[in-house]
Order: sequence, then structure tokens, then C-alpha cells
Amino acid sequence: MPDDSTLDRQVCFALYSASRAITAAYRTLLADLGVTYPQYLVLMVLWERDDRGVRELGDLLELDSGTLSPLLKRLESLGLIERRRLATDERRVHIHLTPAGSALRERSSDIPGRLALATGLSVPELDQLRVTLTRVRDTLHSPHHSEEI
Repeated sequence: MPDDSTLDRQVCFALYSASRAITAAYRTLLADLGVTYPQYLVLMVLWERDDRGVRELGDLLELDSGTLSPLLKRLESLGLIERRRLATDERRVHIHLTPAGSALRERSSDIPGRLALATGLSVPELDQLRVTLTRVRDTLHSPHHSEEI
């Protein structure tokens, strides 16, 4: 029987090391676009639907404001987004793509396919992996789960 206490048998380490490998692959793929992986995630959310509140972005990306604010400042300095205060509530800020930010979508359209190819997994295998990881995340985030720990 295998020793379940060894590093190579730990699910957490497999997830951690796979995440680092995926992020490194993205770093290479995103170098030509001049954005980091977290910046790319922000752009992806805005490409799905422009004009989002900062809080909504943070919720979707699971980022706190201390992490998200510098990302947004950098994207703004790159000319890819604009931050606008709402006229109805000056405390609320919405994020909008600039024309350059919108144009980057076309230049990045091959990235998901290139990354998928780099993993060596088939499309069904990748889809199943995404479903499984989403289920793990949702279970660990559920209020009932935190009571069980």
C-alpha cells in the first residue's frame, strides 16, 4: 500500500505545482501582449461584458481590493482600461475597456487553444478537469463545508 503522507501523493501539491506550470505557460503566451496573467483575467472578464464595477470584478476573480487595485492601475497605465466614477454615486467606480483593450481580444484569441495544446490533454480531458476543479472550489467555498473542517 502506498504511503499517503509523501509529497507526490498529495492532491494539494499536485494542484499547486500544476497551477504554477500553467501560470508559467501563460507568462510565455502573454509576453507578446504585454500583460500578466492576472491582468489577462481582468481583461477576459471585461471582454465577456464591458462596464463592470470594481466590486463585481473582485467577486468574479476572487480578488480583494488590495490585489485588484494595483492590477487596474497598471492596466489603465497601459491604456487598456478606463476607471470611471458613477455620476449617481461617486464612491462607485466602473471599469471600461479602451479601444486598445478591446483590440487586444483579437490578438489573444489563440491563447486558450495554444495553452490547451501545451497541456497534452484532449479537449474532453480538459473540460472534465475544469468541471472537477470547479466542483472542488465550490465545495470548499460552501458555508456547510467550513462547518465540517
